[in-house]
Amino acid sequence: MKMKNKFIVTSLLALSLVSCSRLEEKLQGDITFEDARKNADISNLLKGCYNSFRGPFQDQTGVFALQDMSTDLCIGPTRGGDWDDNGVWRVLHQQTWDAENQRIRENFNNLSTIVFNTTNLLNFNPSDAIKAEALMLRAYAMFYILDLYDQVPFREPGENLLNPSQVLTGTEALDKIIADLNTAMPNLGNGPATKANKWAAKALLMKCYLNRGVYANRATPTFAAADMTQVINLGNEIVASTQFSLASFYDNFKPNNTQISTELLFVNENTATESGNVRFHWHASQHYNQNPSGWNGFTTLASFYDKFEASDVRRGDSIIGFSNQTGMRVGLLYGQQYDKNGNKLKDRSGNDLFYTRDITSIVTGNVETPGIRVVKYVPDMKADFSSDKDVADNDMVLLRYSDVLLMIAEAQLRSGQPAPALANVNTVRANRGATSLGALTLDILSDERGREFYWEAWRRNDLVRFGKFLAPFGTTKPGTSDAKYLIFPIPNTAIAGNPNLKQNPGY
Repeated sequence: MKMKNKFIVTSLLALSLVSCSRLEEKLQGDITFEDARKNADISNLLKGCYNSFRGPFQDQTGVFALQDMSTDLCIGPTRGGDWDDNGVWRVLHQQTWDAENQRIRENFNNLSTIVFNTTNLLNFNPSDAIKAEALMLRAYAMFYILDLYDQVPFREPGENLLNPSQVLTGTEALDKIIADLNTAMPNLGNGPATKANKWAAKALLMKCYLNRGVYANRATPTFAAADMTQVINLGNEIVASTQFSLASFYDNFKPNNTQISTELLFVNENTATESGNVRFHWHASQHYNQNPSGWNGFTTLASFYDKFEASDVRRGDSIIGFSNQTGMRVGLLYGQQYDKNGNKLKDRSGNDLFYTRDITSIVTGNVETPGIRVVKYVPDMKADFSSDKDVADNDMVLLRYSDVLLMIAEAQLRSGQPAPALANVNTVRANRGATSLGALTLDILSDERGREFYWEAWRRNDLVRFGKFLAPFGTTKPGTSDAKYLIFPIPNTAIAGNPNLKQNPGY
């Protein structure tokens, strides 16, 4: 029996097998699964899967908006007539969103697109190696959907797209992710970091086991000894591989980061000719009059800035070959800003460009300077340093070796092993220029993860696991949030299209 092509529309478009004018005719005609498989370019389909990561994982509107903007480390203030965007950033930071929120809808759709694209590739009888890559990419996207929404629409390869997809929830979804990663593991390579690989898969498995208790009960998670043992064992396998080591911190975020860093397990690749929107990591925060020029938007909070020691390079540092050519430091930018010659920069009204500690959700008065800025990715500059490049070469970091060490430490601490946990944390801190800790608690470890992974879309995930996500943070979110905000709502448009999706409680 011929299987009609309803489930291969994306592939046909990618392959350009027929013109747009003839596509509709063909969809209603004779294209079969066998036809598509015969003509499929698997390498292009796989490239499309990787490219579909760029929207949700590289853009300021992607998972960053949900995972970091909703926490104590990022705020998108309205500055006079700038950056209001109908309050979309404000409601994320204040945890007052609803099921019509644009960012929540976009991310559900974009992450689901990755799941669709990778599942679709599996229809075309790929090699074992490519199948393994697709499974790991799908697992990564499914992990984020689970973490954010607690409901993961899912189809097996070849299912009829005319029927609504099944929906996996909670630990059921997590078990599927774990199973796919274990299926993929034997056929994944050792690298490179730009491709799905077995070390990245092991690190993602660590995330799965570390958060299993969260996905069973978001409000009061418990952490089973067996799960923590899995985290420790998987982490030790990565350590024992000797393929990774801690790098100089900002090497992880420079334009050639994957080439120079020893720390990167998994990245979303950008090149000098083809790139996502990694540039937002510097544009969104810095002022118009800095080099490179920015959008004067997002900041962090003073309470987060105060979690760092002055010696900690993660708080701020100068980068040879960049800072001396532009005047800009990287990290958290507080105080007077300068050009490359040491002259004070000015705002557009001629006042000193002095970033202040204080920030509110709606800025009045001098709207240009309030807020401590964040530039974690080192801008990719043109050869003459006149501005940054239009297409940035910084690969987007998805999983790092320091995360492996800190996940091991967390599992050890939750297992009653404080001494080795402290040693792992201090290993990371020593590399970052911070003083050694004398003791370790869950509260301290939560702060350490914030210092290490700010602006990398992990903060909400961490705060939920540590029981801190709903708590007040400063004057920008002074109250404790309702427990419904531990997960995001399912977009109303998604529910309308799939009756198996149910709105999350409280929405």
